[in-house]
Amino acid sequence: MVNKIEHIGIAVKNMNDANVLFEKLLGVSSYKEEEVESEGVLTSFFQTGTNKIELLTATNPESPIAKFLEKKGEGIHHIAFDVDDIHAEIERLKKEGFVLINEAPKKGADNKWVVFLHPKSTNGVLVELCQEIK
Repeated sequence: MVNKIEHIGIAVKNMNDANVLFEKLLGVSSYKEEEVESEGVLTSFFQTGTNKIELLTATNPESPIAKFLEKKGEGIHHIAFDVDDIHAEIERLKKEGFVLINEAPKKGADNKWVVFLHPKSTNGVLVELCQEIK
């Protein structure tokens, strides 16, 4: 079961510039920057209340974020939902006909297990499921 929106991911070309912009916009500093080497991405997280924003920039030209930025430019990349049992959600969503990009959870940023649903099965929206690693 989906609990809440965990965060909204925004692809950016320049992390330093984007951090300055979002600090001004949200009135808070990034609470964490983290590289996810397996995905070729550098992330920066902001939180206001229960809301989180994840900025993402490519660390290599072959990463999914680099390809997204090349094709679509900066902007909203994905919406992430918090779940209690990511394995049960994967099975439930597969039975409902959703297509997964990765069918097994992998370690993502901010101490989460993550799996992505293909935008072709979610009306053009890249959906991420997240579960806290315990």
